[in-house]
Amino acid sequence: MATHISTESVDPRLEEGIALFNQGEYYRCHDVLEAIWMEANTLEKPFYQGILQIAVGLYHLSNLNWQGASILLGEGVNRLRPFEPAYAGVDIARLVDCGWAWLTMLHQTGPDRVAEVAAAVPLAQGKPAAGADPDAMVTIAGIDSPLPAIYLFT
Repeated sequence: MATHISTESVDPRLEEGIALFNQGEYYRCHDVLEAIWMEANTLEKPFYQGILQIAVGLYHLSNLNWQGASILLGEGVNRLRPFEPAYAGVDIARLVDCGWAWLTMLHQTGPDRVAEVAAAVPLAQGKPAAGADPDAMVTIAGIDSPLPAIYLFT
């Protein structure tokens, strides 16, 4: 289990990265979090890397890259598990559950239906921000999944 750190010691760019994630700006989120990850200490690196891998997984999904989305969602979820239930003010358990749900949806629908799954991912191009409704769900092929969002504890 990871050691919990005070939210005061967290890099302030994390909030920027989270805001970009919640706006569907997954690639820009990756850029911000990658910069933090490169500077982070050894214990914090997996935290930042896990979030950015989920963001890149969703970016790959938006580009209909089933394999890239599957790999990065899985890696991100697994990298974040040691930080559950919360770390640095972030609801990690909820993010892990969400990432796992999207990965499950991808695997159960398969590569041939990647466009159907991708159409449900909130992107910056005119779709509502994911964080707008914490109870919003997407159902594809009978599989329910929460919209991708990162929640902070206040």
